[in-house]
Amino acid sequence: MSKSKKYRVFGPVATVFDSSNTGSWRLERPEIDYSQCIKCGTCERVCPANVIDVLKEEKECVVIDFDYCKGCGVCANECPKKCIDMVLEKGGEK
Repeated sequence: MSKSKKYRVFGPVATVFDSSNTGSWRLERPEIDYSQCIKCGTCERVCPANVIDVLKEEKECVVIDFDYCKGCGVCANECPKKCIDMVLEKGGEK
């Protein structure tokens, strides 16, 4: 019987998951008022789906991958400037 190798793993292990478009069942989507945004990155840090990127050098600095955004509203709730509003997916205001 051969002796198996032992590996030490520190922290989370990166794994690639295959995911499909999950934004299709979203009822609301975040909409950003870029004139109020201070580019702090809070929305990027708190997004549970990890679909928000803050590009600090761009005018429209918050980029959301709407194919995977669930419309949960965590980004809108946590924004310190309250410049993210949740609007109905079909374009209407809440």
